[in-house]
Amino acid sequence: MKRQNDALNNRSNTADTLTDFSLLRLLQIHDSAFPIGSYTHSYGMETYIQEDVIRTKEQLIEYCQAYLFHNLVNGDALIIQDAFHAAQARDDARLKELDELCGAMKLAKESRDASVNVGKQFMRTVTPLVESSFLAQWQQKIDNEEVKGHYAVLYAIYCEALGVDRYHAVMTFMYASISGLVQNAVRAVPFGQNTGVQALNELLTSIEAAAKLVMTLTVDDIANNALGIELASMKHEFLFSRLFIS
Repeated sequence: MKRQNDALNNRSNTADTLTDFSLLRLLQIHDSAFPIGSYTHSYGMETYIQEDVIRTKEQLIEYCQAYLFHNLVNGDALIIQDAFHAAQARDDARLKELDELCGAMKLAKESRDASVNVGKQFMRTVTPLVESSFLAQWQQKIDNEEVKGHYAVLYAIYCEALGVDRYHAVMTFMYASISGLVQNAVRAVPFGQNTGVQALNELLTSIEAAAKLVMTLTVDDIANNALGIELASMKHEFLFSRLFIS
């Protein structure tokens, strides 16, 4: 436990670096076996698959890039960045405001519900893994229904508690989001696992560029430019059959 406490008490030295211990903790929470339910959501992609809009590797890459730059960059990634600063300052009021904003910017009910459901399961899973009174307080706020508990906000609070630097928190969140979409596409589209691996490999430079772009923005740049994805999410609940929740 001493090693974990040392990492928590060393936030001042991790502003621009990622320690080996922090890296391992990031890998753990982004593992596909980590039980938070993120891999059960397609965020509207399944609608495009059933409408034959996504059938090839190239079409999947195009969708993922749109989701990355028109949804995450000006959405959840900016929420994470601002929530990370708020968590450092222990600014509950700001974090509550960001939690409300995170829900307000998601036009589709399925997207909002997915964000909250994943967030709550994330907290139930990670709270026992780290000694953080601030994280425990936010678990209590969720239990008392004082906040909705959107994933992006809770993820930022947890990363700050670990001493993870802001840039890598954002970048790994983006990687996990795109990796999840690619893996779900492999399950739903008739192409093999190797095609999915190739698609994700081609998207790595875009993920890095997107994370660097977020570092130049502020919460004032939040916008919802992914209207096609939002509409696909709204249509998802009316599909005849569904592999995914959203």
